Amino acid sequence: MSFSRFVLAVLLLVSAHPVFAQTETILQGTVTQHTFDGSTIFPGTVRDYWVYVPAQYDPATPAAVYVGQDGIRFNAPAVFDTLIAAGDMPVTVGVFVMHGRVKAPSDAAQDRFNRSYEYDSMNGNYVRFLTQELLPHVAEAHDLNLSTSGNDRAIGGLSSGAIAAFTAAWQRPDAFSRVFSGIGTYVGLRGGDVYPTLIRKYEPKPIRVFLQDGENDLNIYAGDWWMANQMMLRALTFAEYEVAHSWDDGQHNGEYATKIFPEAMRWLWKDWPVPVQAGVGSPDLQEILLPDEPWELVAEGYRFTEGPATSPDGQVFFNDVVTNTTYRVNADGEVEVFLENNEGGDGQRFGPDGRLYAVTGGENQIRAYTANGEMSVIADGFRGNDLVVAHNGHIYVTHPSWDGTGTSQIWHISPDGEKQVVDTGLQFSNGLTLSPDQTLLYVADSRTRWIYVYHIQPDGTLAHKQRFFHLHVPDTATDTGVDGLRVDREGRLYSATNIGIQVSDPLGRVRAIIPTPNGRVANMTFGGENFDVLYAMCADKVYRRKLKVQGALGFMAPVKPPTPGL
Repeated sequence: MSFSRFVLAVLLLVSAHPVFAQTETILQGTVTQHTFDGSTIFPGTVRDYWVYVPAQYDPATPAAVYVGQDGIRFNAPAVFDTLIAAGDMPVTVGVFVMHGRVKAPSDAAQDRFNRSYEYDSMNGNYVRFLTQELLPHVAEAHDLNLSTSGNDRAIGGLSSGAIAAFTAAWQRPDAFSRVFSGIGTYVGLRGGDVYPTLIRKYEPKPIRVFLQDGENDLNIYAGDWWMANQMMLRALTFAEYEVAHSWDDGQHNGEYATKIFPEAMRWLWKDWPVPVQAGVGSPDLQEILLPDEPWELVAEGYRFTEGPATSPDGQVFFNDVVTNTTYRVNADGEVEVFLENNEGGDGQRFGPDGRLYAVTGGENQIRAYTANGEMSVIADGFRGNDLVVAHNGHIYVTHPSWDGTGTSQIWHISPDGEKQVVDTGLQFSNGLTLSPDQTLLYVADSRTRWIYVYHIQPDGTLAHKQRFFHLHVPDTATDTGVDGLRVDREGRLYSATNIGIQVSDPLGRVRAIIPTPNGRVANMTFGGENFDVLYAMCADKVYRRKLKVQGALGFMAPVKPPTPGL
């Protein structure tokens, strides 16, 4: 259920609320000021912070936590005194922290101010600083029993402090699930203007958000704050997040945010300790995901999983490329060894003849294995990475520029074993797959944001090369790291990237992003009896998830997908 219609008309004046009218009965917490200079995530920084401990704090019970950027704002300690006394929020320790500064070597030089770097960046560095450094320090230095559950922790701020709060929850909803955002800086300073797009595409996260802004907010070189906050509201509502908002005619200051902060806190903490729930997501996600089918751990303890391949009966094979072992997930869901030494096995797929075709980097060969492990060499003379086998027996293999100084290639191996290079020029050719009708070849260029498309000619050669699929690049990288590719029967392309599985329509546009539980994914395949279970190779773990859609695999007969909406 969306709360986007939560507007000023339903807010009560703070002074008129009966709780605030009885200030003489309210117990006051304590506030102390301190300095923290021990960060390794933001090395060399020093910052002040304040700790509010409510009078009701009991060290025997983990306290809820509120983190505020830019120090104490919104008259928060007094608000917390009142709301805790009224039972409108749990017993909550407040940690109010300034941004970091790197001190100058002398008075003749200026300090380096880290505010924009820490607050406006869209990566996970700031939330790592909070969860790995500051909050553990606060708990230990002040002998406080602080909850580590995201459901018991809120975070808020003003302007850049607001986007910092949202980013912390976005990156780590398990650490913060409740966000107060005042005049949030969701504009083009360090990429925050893409949030409305990402919110619409990502599988929703369990975050509850309160937005505040005024129509006379900033409109400068980085963007229009007023419009940006409305875009955030519309995106959160579209993705069916639990979101409330309050607009006024204010400017870029904290006056109105301070006024509504008590009611915002009541709303953020309503129904606690009932966990904050994620929404169902966009229509595109709803076409793919089943609401009661989350990711499930298949197995773990590997060094690096890769090369998933699905047999015609739906069993999934994969490699641990570090130990040179090939595994099989059998019909009972149990993982067993298929090859104890695959001699550098990497990418692999099943062919129409029922054999497992595999790249073996140790011997620079393309091999095929029968069900009992008997091996035949299909081609040799180059070190491949990934491959795909078409229903007509044609094979395509990527041969990257492994050291970054050569030329990446795409090899074609005909059904009679003739091999030739059919394309060059990609920076690092990696995963590849066929369209459902098997007339197009898709190839990932890992060191860019692009996936290329080629038309397959009758003789197996490639034509009409285009840099076609446009992927999202995270703030932490200069490329997508795109690796494994698969398609479903409707023509969607699934791409394993460093922000999750990006799902594109046949026109090359990302429509959905599905993260994995551990934030890692190198490759994937559709498995199961009906090929409707997505298996994801996530470094040391393998996960799976049942979907509404069915995969289209190379050994299958070609199928024409629906005409895409333009």
